[in-house]
Amino acid sequence: MDLVAEDLQAFAVFARHRNFTRAAAELHVSQPALHTRVRKLEGRLGAKLYVKRGRQLELTDVGERLAAFANDSRDRAADFLRTLGAVPPRPLVLMAGSGAFLYLLGDSLKKFLARGRELRLVTGDADATASSVRDGSVDVGVSAFAVPPADLEYELLAQYPQTLIVRSDHRLANRRTVRLKDLQDEALVVPPKDRPHRQQLERSMLDQGLRWSVAVEAEGWELLVHFVRLGVGPAIVNGSVRTTASVRKIPVKDLPPVRYYVITRKDPDDRVLELTKALT
Repeated sequence: MDLVAEDLQAFAVFARHRNFTRAAAELHVSQPALHTRVRKLEGRLGAKLYVKRGRQLELTDVGERLAAFANDSRDRAADFLRTLGAVPPRPLVLMAGSGAFLYLLGDSLKKFLARGRELRLVTGDADATASSVRDGSVDVGVSAFAVPPADLEYELLAQYPQTLIVRSDHRLANRRTVRLKDLQDEALVVPPKDRPHRQQLERSMLDQGLRWSVAVEAEGWELLVHFVRLGVGPAIVNGSVRTTASVRKIPVKDLPPVRYYVITRKDPDDRVLELTKALT
């Protein structure tokens, strides 16, 4: 089977973005040309490399393995050239969610970058982060996992309670803690339906037979807080989320804590270990 190195690296870029538009722009090729390359690889391998789930593109198992092979080949070639003094080390790649970058990683990243280390930062949800670490397009990932991926190295970074945020004039504003039953018939500010946080909330409310409705869907913790501050409705967020004095944070007793993990591939090299240590 003849796999062209150029096509493999093009697929590795697509696998990192999981988006044909952004991948084609990085590669300086047209979207049809990139589609053609990926289809040719699928034809040679006799297997699908990605599938579409809702608005998201996800790599299949074969796609993850092919991307990992492409990235490993790239790294081995770069390592060899570095032994000849031909190329400098490539920047490490760190992927995390926007909330982790906003509320969790800032000080650690400042200290790491102050050492003169090169680092490329990309955002992604938990599934994208785990998949990108597996295929080698990302060196270190930080995300919230209910159960950390067993096939990767992981270390607990932090954990926070899930908290209800309400305006100071809300009926629950003076409570020290709340339970989900206290939100019966509330209209809540929530993430979109495909987000894990929203899905867990819906399952938990359904398990307790509670009625509730959507006041507004909002993408990102900052926008959720903004809508709460406007009086659109309360929201449940990770306890790490920062608020203003006009918003009360109240722990929700019957929701599990949110645990953030640092994840890497097995047997990380010294540079990856240095970054992991800096974050933890």
